[in-house]
Amino acid sequence: MSDTILRMQDITKTFPGVKALQDVNLSVRRGEIHAICGENGAGKSTLMKVLSGVYPHGSYDGEITFEGEECRFSGIRDSEHRGIVIIHQELALAPQLSIAENIFLGNEQATRGLIDWNRTNHAAAQLLERVGLRENPVTPILELGVGKQQLVEIAKALSKQVRLLILDEPTAALNDEDSAHLLGLLRGLRDQGITCVIISHKLNEVMAIADRVTILRDGRTISTLDLATDQVTEDKIISGMVGRDLDHRYPPHESQVGSEVLRIEDWTVHSPTQHGRVVVSNANLTLRRGEIVGLAGLMGAGRTELAMSVFGRSYGTGISGRIIKDGKEIHLRSVRDAIDHGIAYATEDRKRYGLNLIEDIKRNISAAALGKLAKRGWVDENEEFKTAGAFRQSMNIKAPSVLSVTGKLSGGNQQKVVLSKWIFTNPDVLILDEPTRGIDVGAKYEIYTIINRLADEGKAVLVISSELPELLGICDRIYTLSAGRITGEMPRAEATQEALMTLMTKGTE
Repeated sequence: MSDTILRMQDITKTFPGVKALQDVNLSVRRGEIHAICGENGAGKSTLMKVLSGVYPHGSYDGEITFEGEECRFSGIRDSEHRGIVIIHQELALAPQLSIAENIFLGNEQATRGLIDWNRTNHAAAQLLERVGLRENPVTPILELGVGKQQLVEIAKALSKQVRLLILDEPTAALNDEDSAHLLGLLRGLRDQGITCVIISHKLNEVMAIADRVTILRDGRTISTLDLATDQVTEDKIISGMVGRDLDHRYPPHESQVGSEVLRIEDWTVHSPTQHGRVVVSNANLTLRRGEIVGLAGLMGAGRTELAMSVFGRSYGTGISGRIIKDGKEIHLRSVRDAIDHGIAYATEDRKRYGLNLIEDIKRNISAAALGKLAKRGWVDENEEFKTAGAFRQSMNIKAPSVLSVTGKLSGGNQQKVVLSKWIFTNPDVLILDEPTRGIDVGAKYEIYTIINRLADEGKAVLVISSELPELLGICDRIYTLSAGRITGEMPRAEATQEALMTLMTKGTE
């Protein structure tokens, strides 16, 4: 039997005005973990949608051969029937249904036309055991965290007798522990003879798990590297992805730090859902004009809760403490109060809370400051066009026009729209929560450049990030948070990953 399980030859896919893929070639060996890397918009997800039948035969040019036979899939059911299953970055689970119901949705375990629930739940339990989940199969999906939902998706794939499993950014929304468990599971599937194709921006994970890596750039195949023989490094992958060497992953920057603009004193926040639980306890921090300040902490440390509670009490109850801006105490009772006082917050979940994905770029950029565009109570659409066009140019948002639907942009360009929206409010303080999550190294570099530019304009920028190298690369000072308490503050010159992690895991009295 051939060593090659999948071959895609000369795949070309065109959308109106855009050639997403051009003569792409991909060869995957049986029983390997094959990574696909590339910048946002490089064509990775499009290629996998061609393979899985989301884009049916006839809508693209080229040839797909799976297990020695040419495939012409007219839909996703055709590819699943052959054992090709794709798990998209946006999980396709029904939250109100049980684990078992989700696993066998569309593939019900029926006897004489009726669902056999004993058989369904028993089969689901066996599949859950294979992926390392101990949950009861009748548990509703909405009661599971994202990490466990990802495992349910894999169990669902296993129920379809999967031979080629495709995972699109499987760890993008997972913490380190869940990511490690998922990668271990993929190794186990490989040992069982299941071939995996994984799309990921996390190059450290690619280096840890992949057997080979195919790099795409601008819809074309650049190279396929064998991690066992080609002396592959992260820098080599990055060079292929962006078309140039990134001698520095973080742009050089010398901050001109000015006067204090914001001080938070004795800030305490209680959970809105768990009565009596303190989420943030007596936090104190300061921000200065022209300064980039980092906030580091493990999952659950209270970073986002601190930021959202400061931003017009958009999170929490029983909030106490003081916010002092430009030497005067201010009271922020709503998001509108925060915006009016020159404070902006870019959420970590841009798709759910940061953007209206079915609206165009223009409307998203103007959304937080419509008053600046109003004339006699009506939005001046000409001004709205001009404003959005200026941001599209200055932020290098890659889209045909400001009328492009935001949901169709790549992750990096969506993030630039989020930043544009908040920069348009002209804030003195900009809080960025995981500003580079889910975007590639090239787009990250652009975001870092934008952050530096904002600091040079005299704004104070607070960056929350789970990536310690990122904070060390762009920040002037870094605070650490553990179990809701500020446990330390370090200037960049003294900070190391080890020192920060020590403070991030520091116990509280």
